[in-house]
Amino acid sequence: MACKLPHSAQMIASPRWLHAVTCALVLLPALPACAKQPQAPAPQAEHAKQTPTSTAAPDAIRPGLWKIADADTTIWLFGTIHILPENLTWYSGPVAAAFEKSDELVTEIPIEENAQAAGIIVEASKRKDGKTLRATLPDALRVRYEAGMASLGLPPQVFDANETWFAALMLTMIPLKTAGYNTESGVDAQVAARATARHMRNVAFESAEYQIGLFKDLPEATQRAYLDEVLDALPTVKTDIDAMVTAWKTGNADQLAKLLNEDESDPQMRKVLLTDRNAAWAKWLKARLDKPGTVFVAVGAGHLAGPGSVQDDLKAAGISSTRVQ
Repeated sequence: MACKLPHSAQMIASPRWLHAVTCALVLLPALPACAKQPQAPAPQAEHAKQTPTSTAAPDAIRPGLWKIADADTTIWLFGTIHILPENLTWYSGPVAAAFEKSDELVTEIPIEENAQAAGIIVEASKRKDGKTLRATLPDALRVRYEAGMASLGLPPQVFDANETWFAALMLTMIPLKTAGYNTESGVDAQVAARATARHMRNVAFESAEYQIGLFKDLPEATQRAYLDEVLDALPTVKTDIDAMVTAWKTGNADQLAKLLNEDESDPQMRKVLLTDRNAAWAKWLKARLDKPGTVFVAVGAGHLAGPGSVQDDLKAAGISSTRVQ
């Protein structure tokens, strides 16, 4: 049966599978209805029902923040995390001060497109070859996929009408939702709400349709490799995301980049989801310095650390960034 998304949407990624997920999380703020109530949670899902630790004091949460500036322009670079436990207090200190001083918010996709993304994802994820997903998978991968679905209490046919990339994303999101993570608590959603309340001007690097196309247009071999890695990671999904959140909360940009980016073994996925986009964003930021104002850029933290980061591309263009937090 086809999988129907709720009204709003935003997506998720890990060592290898993590980066795909974090990129996708900007598009799936809520789980599909068909994924919300597994029939028989797997043992690891039962264990994951414990709510992730979220009692850190505000001054103990210090996510990365950078600044680039010239005589009349200041641009803050803030690395977000698209999925978090509820009630995690992070908006304080230099991050809050920088946001309050800014008159323009730059996000990955326009705030007003969040609601539209659901319909785009539904359409993009539909198979158009007249075959079911499982019928197209090699035998060994199909067997592993059906076992993975069963471990989450899902009927094997749930994503039969969908493309491989979509099934891989959903298999990551379901145990995270069970573990108490959600995109509504994610930094992107919170920043968007604050910007809307302030009637802040919003500019976006990309459109929702473009971001979804990054997944939709991946070669089938790459999509299957991604699904295979997700199936391998199912027993440790929560642990992997916990490590990512810990690195983000402590501002450990190098560790976060390592978790998100350095283990990406597929050069096509790394190029499409990371390096090409970082280069395009750096070019935009360089041009934005020619216009006066104070800008707060909130994008996935994996883009702002490690080799090939936005800062690396800015440096190559002769623009230095300063770590503020």
